[in-house]
Amino acid sequence: MMKRIRNFRISEDGAVTVDWVVLTAAVVALAGAVLLSIKGSSDNVGEGTGSYLQDVTAGDV
Repeated sequence: MMKRIRNFRISEDGAVTVDWVVLTAAVVALAGAVLLSIKGSSDNVGEGTGSYLQDVTAGDV
């Protein structure tokens, strides 16, 4: 039993998994931050395009 506990304590296999989980969480958080920062300006562009298209009649373009 003591040998199993010692081997478990020495093993570093779980540390690699923790590293990947932390790295993946950081990438997801960064992607979320980028999307939130782009969202505001893209909404403005979409509203401007929508109002322009409402004012244009077919055949004028």
